[in-house]
Amino acid sequence: MESARIIALLARMLRDVGQAEELAQDALVLALERWPANGVPEQPAAWLMAVAKNRALDVLRHRQMHQQKEAAISYEIDNQLQDAAPDLDAAVANALENDIGDDLLRLVFVACHPVLSTDGRVALTLRMLGGLSTDEIARAFLVPEKTVAQRIVRAKRTLAEARVPFEAPRAHELGERLASVLQVIYLIYNEGYSASAGADWMRPALCEEALRLGRILAGLQPEEPEVHGLVALMEIQSSRARARVGPQGEPILLLEQDRSRWDQLLIRRGLAALERAGQAGRGLGPYGLQAAIAACHARARQAGDTDWQRIAALYDALAQLSPSPIVELNRAVALSMAYGPQAGLDVVDGLLDAPALKNYHLLPSVRGDLLAKLGRHDEARIEFERAASLTQNERERQLLLARATQTGVSADIRTRAQP
Repeated sequence: MESARIIALLARMLRDVGQAEELAQDALVLALERWPANGVPEQPAAWLMAVAKNRALDVLRHRQMHQQKEAAISYEIDNQLQDAAPDLDAAVANALENDIGDDLLRLVFVACHPVLSTDGRVALTLRMLGGLSTDEIARAFLVPEKTVAQRIVRAKRTLAEARVPFEAPRAHELGERLASVLQVIYLIYNEGYSASAGADWMRPALCEEALRLGRILAGLQPEEPEVHGLVALMEIQSSRARARVGPQGEPILLLEQDRSRWDQLLIRRGLAALERAGQAGRGLGPYGLQAAIAACHARARQAGDTDWQRIAALYDALAQLSPSPIVELNRAVALSMAYGPQAGLDVVDGLLDAPALKNYHLLPSVRGDLLAKLGRHDEARIEFERAASLTQNERERQLLLARATQTGVSADIRTRAQP
């Protein structure tokens, strides 16, 4: 939980992402060695930060000694200490000397420097600051894990070779990095909203951090509609958090949720952000369109009140603006709800050979659901079982296996009922 904040602060001190990551890991290793014997300190986050800072200062002293600048050592270290801000909360929340004022968001912008490829920017930032493993990033991009690992290594090397200054870009420079920053925040949020692996259906801390960064960014870039669009999307999606998980941590799907448990304050905030996105006069972008889709669900008091035809139309617009196999898969679901399962199945069947979806568990999951609605229970069971074998989230696997069993029972009943 603290790793990203530590890396962000150390990178500002050392001007070296790779070294900042190594020292943050050293602090965590030291905690694992000492805490079992000495007990967890009263303020564990502050302890980790202090250890990491001390090691960073040792690095700075070593650099100075190598340069034979004895007279400058004390002055340089004092400056770095002032930049680092000894109080953890002040370091994170009150970095007032630049345009951003948040260590974590500052480093997101640094890691999204134009010297890096778009893929490299996002992979590096998600790995260091988003709390995502290389495997989780690979699943988010639907690419091999090795590819993501290579992108991260190349990105670190490029930043070091280009001697990129580890400082916040000025206001007029934010725009050229904005798309990558928005993508990073969006992917962090998605991993929190529907965890790609592990024992839990959600990772709320990631959702909260992404939403916090999005709100800060909206204050920095109030004229950018896509910033407000992304914030709107995250606010509205977050409103469902309490209703998405049952008493035992089991997933509850959208159409089965108790909508009285949706957070109306977050919905109002999200709808207001969506309105701001629309008022910019440039039309809704990909995030704004997704927020508009989420708003259709938020406005429906009951699942049966959902305007699926409007949602299908919004997905049509999204597919035109930002085409991808995943958008098409979501569009298929909307079409099935608006015009019947066969309409959705026709689209899904056209995606079966898409390379990006080859091992994507939601493709057979959606196909299984549509087949079950069409009464093709044997085929549906096979699809649910395949989806269960592909997901790495334990809660989702249990849900899919339950669906497979349910459709298998339905198939048996239908067979016995035949004369």
